[in-house]
Amino acid sequence: MTTIEFLRQFRLGGYALFDFIASFLGIWLLSPLLTKLFLKMRIKIPKINWIFLTLPIGIIAHLLVNTITPLTKNFLDLSGHYILKILILVLIFFGIRGIKIIKK
Repeated sequence: MTTIEFLRQFRLGGYALFDFIASFLGIWLLSPLLTKLFLKMRIKIPKINWIFLTLPIGIIAHLLVNTITPLTKNFLDLSGHYILKILILVLIFFGIRGIKIIKK
């Protein structure tokens, strides 16, 4: 068993905790750079909004690269997992709530 397999064996509700921790830690570390990048495009995205958008961005990224993870599969499942869908929609709402377009 490799180290990554060992780390991914710890699960909560069928989802690997390591994946969530790595995603949120990665966005937390990248958020200052992403915020500066979007400021150059005159879009102000506060750093906390990146945390809220972590899971929705992850779902979109997995769809773009055609890698269906359990979270992506459950989100796309039309017949269930409504709590997950509501959670993702709430995260999108809070993620886009503080975004502002900067006018010249």
